[in-house]
Amino acid sequence: MPVTAPIDAAAAPSASSGRSRRPRVGAPPVAGVEPVRLVCFALAIVTLTYMVLVLARGDWIVTPSGAPVHTDFVMVYAAGQLALAGDPAAAWDWTLHRAAEDAVAGRPVPAYYGWHYPPPFLMVAAALAALPYWAAFATWMAVTLPLYAVTIRAIVADRLGWLVAFASPVIVPNLVPGQNGFLTAALVGGTLALLQRHPVAAGVCLGLLTYKPQYGVLFPLVLSITGRWTVVAAASATTLLLGAATLLVFGPAGGAASWAAFLHWLPLTADALLNLPDGEFSKFQSVFALVRLAGGGASLGWTVQIGVAIVTAAAICLIWRNKMIPFDLKAAALATGVLLATPYVYLYDQTVLVVAVAFLLRQALSTGFLSGERPALALVAAAVLVLPVLGVPVGLAGVAATLALVGRRIALALAAPAASGSVASSGSVA
Repeated sequence: MPVTAPIDAAAAPSASSGRSRRPRVGAPPVAGVEPVRLVCFALAIVTLTYMVLVLARGDWIVTPSGAPVHTDFVMVYAAGQLALAGDPAAAWDWTLHRAAEDAVAGRPVPAYYGWHYPPPFLMVAAALAALPYWAAFATWMAVTLPLYAVTIRAIVADRLGWLVAFASPVIVPNLVPGQNGFLTAALVGGTLALLQRHPVAAGVCLGLLTYKPQYGVLFPLVLSITGRWTVVAAASATTLLLGAATLLVFGPAGGAASWAAFLHWLPLTADALLNLPDGEFSKFQSVFALVRLAGGGASLGWTVQIGVAIVTAAAICLIWRNKMIPFDLKAAALATGVLLATPYVYLYDQTVLVVAVAFLLRQALSTGFLSGERPALALVAAAVLVLPVLGVPVGLAGVAATLALVGRRIALALAAPAASGSVASSGSVA
């Protein structure tokens, strides 16, 4: 008989037709879940304490004098102001956009944060720029943080989901600079959480994810090989409507100019971010960045990155085609895979990894924790915590650890039918 890993609960993982198994309402708590709750609660308190200290120092949103703290959100606000001024295409022009950042900050900014997003996201920036800077920043966080938290809670299908959402150390790299990782995780998680029962809503989430297209690249493969054409249609329609909306909001001329500017500056931006020898690769959490930090050139980095992306895509497709693998594990694998497939992933994008962890926890709450699984999940959180100290893409280590946990459960799920067959065979009478 095959050897399987011990678990902390009485129920063993069972093969399924691919549908997710949620914890039963009123079911007794899974053994070993209480330490997870306590650790998550402690991490959430640490995050809250840190944010209070940042606010007390005057390093969050605005300084004590009322001037904007120069963070990533200044880039969003500046792009929105250019759009409101009637020149949306200027958001992609490095010279004009940097001047706009200087104007927002009220001083020459020490570092330039470029605007790299597709035109539909400029509509969001323009709406935020209609507010005072502090109000725009607060509104952005007040909308995207709850979306992220609700998504994680819905995936875990247990109150533990709230703690998981707020315990992740990646909360800070989003809250402090006003980044968009919460929205990305909500859209990736929403797509996966709605996929089985609400395909149209899942497609809408995927269509909205085109604001960061690098995180949607694996979804068309999965949707195609599993025949989820309703999701594909809804995502395509949402994408086309977003494109048409830019022509309505910015006018035919402004909308067309913004698309032309985006396409013109896209290869220049990619070259500046990924191919220059003096790139700040310690900020990236990708295989490409790891190769560059190790001294490899751009060609080697791209070769390794593309190779990893191809292997990841093939593995994800095989996983999603297999009916013996539970849906929760398929979703966790895909959420992890999108982080491996792209070279352009920052620390704040690691919120997508919380989606994968949430699906893993839902499976654990249904079948029991595997031995060593909880310490490994703590390692994922630790990888984010130590990044500012080490200055290397340790977020990639968190991705690898999560992928190993997913792979372990998949192996057990695939071994279960063989084990059952072996038991039945040994118990039969000749």
